[in-house]
Amino acid sequence: MNYCVVQTFIKEVPLFKRGKVRDIYDLGDRLLIIATDRISAFDIVLPTPIPEKGKVLTLMTLFWLNFLKDIVKSHLITANVEEYPEILQPYKDILFQRSMIVRKAKVIPVECIVRGYITGSAMEEYKKSGKVCDIPLPSGLKEADKLPNPIFTPSTKAEKGLHDINISFEQMCNIVGKEIAETLKELSLKLYQKAAIYAETKGIIIADTKFEFGFLDNEIILIDEVLTPDSSRFWAKEEYTPGRPQKSFDKQFIRDWLKSIPWKEVDPPHIPQDIVEKTRMKYLEALYKITGKLL
Repeated sequence: MNYCVVQTFIKEVPLFKRGKVRDIYDLGDRLLIIATDRISAFDIVLPTPIPEKGKVLTLMTLFWLNFLKDIVKSHLITANVEEYPEILQPYKDILFQRSMIVRKAKVIPVECIVRGYITGSAMEEYKKSGKVCDIPLPSGLKEADKLPNPIFTPSTKAEKGLHDINISFEQMCNIVGKEIAETLKELSLKLYQKAAIYAETKGIIIADTKFEFGFLDNEIILIDEVLTPDSSRFWAKEEYTPGRPQKSFDKQFIRDWLKSIPWKEVDPPHIPQDIVEKTRMKYLEALYKITGKLL
């Protein structure tokens, strides 16, 4: 059966949190994370789901957690629904391929963004100041240019309905402490560099991405989604040309569509069916290129 999950209701388990895209349930010292088919853009949840999107996010996250496990541990326990607690078995058809059971970690309240190319809000900031998050960059950079080296540009971690704010590394140190900030920066750059090298062999440029971390038993671990089309910009390597927008396999397509129409945050528009299908196909193509999996 093909489920298009907008919101899940598991009455036997308390809801821990409902985020922009994920529904999270409390299993005591563990959490059940369900990736729905909701899509957000500009930190606004749109009213139209993208079918199978949640499965793409989950399967890609599982791939990357395994691929990157030599760099940092993660919160993952299992994504095999047959191993889930008995209380969840009636829901296994819905949970299949779009859920994970994870350890409950103390979330570190910053988003760890790594940029290998300049685009989006970073390009806007660069045009104004020649810097991104207080990091000076070479003059004359064009849209989508590759940076001399990847840069770490943290942001605040906003709740649903609020906007993330780019911050400097010094500001991050004030929030989490210098030692933790240095560790997160080092981990984020290592994760990005290993993933970016691999992705290029599959025809995808990872222009930028964000990581989230937490503490478990005083150890920093990787949490939430990892290197998905929601949390990253994926560009087609064979069509990459600096100085213009790139062909992408991520939700930039939705952002561009929103920019092309009049709308207000208080009343986000429904997504036309053709845009829904094109977005869905971009997500599925990203999944196949990176993991070799088909849904």
